[in-house]
Amino acid sequence: MKSIPLRLPHDASRRPGSPTAPHPSAARRLLGPASGLFVGLALMLIATLAQAALPIEHWTTSQGTRVYFVRADAIPMLDINVDVDAGDRWDPRDRAGLAGMTAGLLARGVPGMDENAIAERFAELGARRGSGASDDRASHSLRTLTSARELDGALAMFERILREPTFPADVLGRQKEQSIQALREAQTKPDFIASRTFGSTIYPQHPYGLSASPETITAIERDRIEAFWRSHYAANRAVVSMIGAIPRAQAEQIAERLSRALPRGEAAPPLPPVTLGGAGRTLRIAHPASQSHILIGAPAIARDDPDFFPLLVGNYVLGGGGFVSRLTAEVREKRGLAYSVYSYFSPGAQAGPFQIGLQTQKEQTDTALGVVRETLERFLRDGPTDAELKAAKDNLVGGFPLRIDSNRKILDNLANIGWYGLPLDYLETWTRNVQKVSVADIRAAFGRHVRPANLSTVVVGAGS
Repeated sequence: MKSIPLRLPHDASRRPGSPTAPHPSAARRLLGPASGLFVGLALMLIATLAQAALPIEHWTTSQGTRVYFVRADAIPMLDINVDVDAGDRWDPRDRAGLAGMTAGLLARGVPGMDENAIAERFAELGARRGSGASDDRASHSLRTLTSARELDGALAMFERILREPTFPADVLGRQKEQSIQALREAQTKPDFIASRTFGSTIYPQHPYGLSASPETITAIERDRIEAFWRSHYAANRAVVSMIGAIPRAQAEQIAERLSRALPRGEAAPPLPPVTLGGAGRTLRIAHPASQSHILIGAPAIARDDPDFFPLLVGNYVLGGGGFVSRLTAEVREKRGLAYSVYSYFSPGAQAGPFQIGLQTQKEQTDTALGVVRETLERFLRDGPTDAELKAAKDNLVGGFPLRIDSNRKILDNLANIGWYGLPLDYLETWTRNVQKVSVADIRAAFGRHVRPANLSTVVVGAGS
């Protein structure tokens, strides 16, 4: 479990940095009662305009790359995201971290230019580039002005990075040393220990449970990075997402350029299936920290599962709604056992986890675990009340406009739609899909994906 999870309550990209939109009621509290009507009308207007202005166009390049495009003429900018099937799930066990290292080194050198020259060129053009890898994919992004000089220059540089990375040995050595030092420091921290142990416990035989270590990072050679790039950064295993002030014809030309820059590759081989329904385990790891770090969960749901929306709404009630969630009410508000407690689903290309997490004083560990389990079992048995269901829907629907109020957020949604094969009208129908969820839907969906006997528990702090 190496990446930041995609939490159902936010439904944003798995890439780090995707913000959580505040609920409009928070804006009303900040602005005062007199502004409530204005805020409500403004959010309704944003929702209407956003849905009307998001016709997603889709096509496939001559190289087999899928493309998703939204024309947005309000500002002279273009945002591009290239996702490739080169995420952490393809790491060899003895070289865990290879995917992330490849993604991080892609822009550190091209023939005739080192990393400083590349960075200076993007800065000169006023462009911004980013990269990273999650469990399922590697992502490379570009933001540029659409004026001819800036757009052509930024695209040419971005294309070179995809086409001819040199993966400089000196940069690799530096990056490996930094990663090893960061891992060694992190391995002493209880939250890191809990997360790594939890991942390997619930995914014992699947790549989702792999994690980089100083030993696996040390084993990564430059030749393996280049081989990984050639085999996984294939045009037919890529998705290009774009939003900006350019016409469709220009978007097609850009997509062709970028897809032709990627190596030609074979179709992805099958990955091992995620094992569902296995018996849960409990692991306790002693640690000198003053608090126990607790994680509870199991593999649960892939992103294309039809239960996505019932689980989204239901989890808001259970533990995704912050201070209005059941878990917060029972664990924090009534008993003061933890400052924060949460739950989420993290759906991926394959079944990602359902997870509950909290921290509590060591001497309260067993009490807190008992309250969490009792709260979960009661929710699985009864589901939300009608009032809780209405409040969850109101919050999710009310906050929806803030999920698509910038080109960056829309691009994240486009990337998810493309990567997971979601319907092109996904954003237009999102609020309707939330609104139609019933208590019975939630109970049935949770019953299919969350079974107490299958949940594993990891406690780091209070030992056995």
